[in-house]
Amino acid sequence: MAAVILHPRSSTLAPAVKPGRPYPLGARWDGNGVNFALYSERAEAVELLLFDRADDGHAAHVVPVIERTGPVWHVYLAHRRPGQLYGYRVHGPWAPERGDRFNPAKVVLDPYATALGRPLIWHESLFGHVPGEPDKRDDTPNDAWAPLAMVVENTFEWGDDRRPDVPWPDTVIYETHVRGLTMRHPDVPPRLRGTYLGLTSDAVTEHLRSLGVTSISLLPVHAFISEPHLHANGLRNYWGYNPLAYFAPEPRYAAFGIEGSVREFKMMVRHLHTEGFEVLLDVVYNHTAEAGRDGPTLSWRGIDNAGYYKLDDEDASGYVDYTGTGNTLDAGNPYVLQLITDSLRYWVEEMRVDGFRFDLASALARELYDVDMLSPFFTVMQQDPVLSRVKLIAEPWDVGPGGYQVGNFPWHWAEWNGRYRDAVRSYWAGQSSGVAELATRVAGSSDLYSRAERRPFASINFVTAHDGFTLHDLVSYERRHNEENGEWNRDGDPHNNSQNFGVEGPSDDPAVRERRERVKRGMIATLLLSQGVPMLLGGDELSKSQLGNNNAYCQDNDLNWYDWNLDHERKAFLDFVRQVLAFRHRHPTFRRSRFLTGEPSPFGCKDVAWYAANGEEMSDDGWRKRDRTTLGMLLCGAAYREAGPDGRTAHDTSVLVVFLGRRPEPFTVPKPPDDRRWRIAFGTDGVDEGAIVEPGHTLEAHEDAIVVLEGTD
Repeated sequence: MAAVILHPRSSTLAPAVKPGRPYPLGARWDGNGVNFALYSERAEAVELLLFDRADDGHAAHVVPVIERTGPVWHVYLAHRRPGQLYGYRVHGPWAPERGDRFNPAKVVLDPYATALGRPLIWHESLFGHVPGEPDKRDDTPNDAWAPLAMVVENTFEWGDDRRPDVPWPDTVIYETHVRGLTMRHPDVPPRLRGTYLGLTSDAVTEHLRSLGVTSISLLPVHAFISEPHLHANGLRNYWGYNPLAYFAPEPRYAAFGIEGSVREFKMMVRHLHTEGFEVLLDVVYNHTAEAGRDGPTLSWRGIDNAGYYKLDDEDASGYVDYTGTGNTLDAGNPYVLQLITDSLRYWVEEMRVDGFRFDLASALARELYDVDMLSPFFTVMQQDPVLSRVKLIAEPWDVGPGGYQVGNFPWHWAEWNGRYRDAVRSYWAGQSSGVAELATRVAGSSDLYSRAERRPFASINFVTAHDGFTLHDLVSYERRHNEENGEWNRDGDPHNNSQNFGVEGPSDDPAVRERRERVKRGMIATLLLSQGVPMLLGGDELSKSQLGNNNAYCQDNDLNWYDWNLDHERKAFLDFVRQVLAFRHRHPTFRRSRFLTGEPSPFGCKDVAWYAANGEEMSDDGWRKRDRTTLGMLLCGAAYREAGPDGRTAHDTSVLVVFLGRRPEPFTVPKPPDDRRWRIAFGTDGVDEGAIVEPGHTLEAHEDAIVVLEGTD
């Protein structure tokens, strides 16, 4: 039987047990002992459970938490140290019809746990209800299976670590996965593959530096779990969008045991900072791993279900689901909002990350039902002295009504620009109606972001992301092929604006392969030569294929892991990506902090001019032609007058980007605005790089091609 520390409310507390403090929430070690604090507004009693080892089936000590300040329960234990494993039992009514699902038979995880000492082990006892009867309580103990928190000593030698603080206009984001990036890399030590420390390998940082990216955006690293149906099918969650603990790093990415996960994460951040890279985290505060009514009781549900979640007004036993996962956190509750912002500050101040990408961010802006950009969440984020100074990126939609909010987020946010993705895909798939939409997106989407003093870098431009086809699959498949997910190929978006050029999947036909490579080059060049912040999907530069799986969230295998064994064709594409990024870096005109206007400047030219195939500026009638795919974008170097990071005014040469597309016409090269000649920088179809081109020269009409020229003497 477990030893029990009892101290009736009327008695004097034993020296080892003291009332403690209500803040900070979570478990904090002060050098002498540990303070534990837990928010639960509706609980009737709370017990703190202390475990000696991760494989213990029962708690070694049970400590009644009798002190309560407001809705926070707290206790201080002297002589307890970092490494202590713990959980809670929370007593209260089981009344699903009122939103209460307390079940003291279940050990629940501290929402403020900064490390997991025992990951979840799937077992039917983790469910607070009887299987198949979600409103009937199950009293089977789960002590041996529940995830346990671990007290952490937050000391680390950061040395002279400094944040790179890359200016928004100069930012190039590389979206990647901690595990997938290094699992198959031959030059990463085997013990480090798939781990935080694997990202510190010279081979990895050299590759990222050679690309020219500045900011590494990691798919979720908050501790997460696999959904029950995945576990039953022998699969596991790979992406990580099923959060279990908002302060704890995912332990499976630790190379030397879960007890070192916090330290190894910090080592990764420190090293990437040293190499000049920012670290951005993809965060999931819109829902939790507890799913809907039939989901497990792991933490929030058993602590204060009605406090943490948005419940159905008509039936409080059900959940409002704006996320497609069964539940939505109630960011309108001040204590839930505090949980989110405390977590964000922890990752900035303690773990030293440089910013966040918010999954389904519209869900965080919902007050009762509607999305409200004046909600407390955005107010708090704007005034917070820590969070207002890091990069904030929204996925500006959720699955609820009115959830698509591209262009509507506050001024200090950037957004994934879904309209950019759709326009570029449609153009290069030959599905676009003219070139007006392409021009608007390439020029920075001022129609979306010029309001409220926003800038071009509010637009995070992307063609591919973790969710959907890879770039290589985008030109190889017209249909999703998700059979391996075990959902009868019904998961994933069926609408992808993709193409296969006559062959579904891999092809040995040289003509098909050549055309696929040309379109890939066209899309990646478009992305990197657009105003705004480009985001590359990690692995696209390696021509990574997922064999047509456009929802590979549960494929922790070769389907997702990057293949570094490159053939000639894949090496050539990698070199092209490096070339275009270097060109972008060399020309600040692609990294403007102000929107292009198309108006005459004091320097004798327009900042941007658009040209038809005949070499004349586009007319209103030309913009309206729905069968046109040829377009020239001339960025005048003389009109570029922006101050660089050092405060000095930067200058640039003129650049002409010619999009030829699916129905190309011969393009007559216009005269450079500064009376120089043109030099061909690069192109996607047999261009003579470095060749001098005189005004009036005609570029051949190559299908699915792009040609880039720069001014020269």
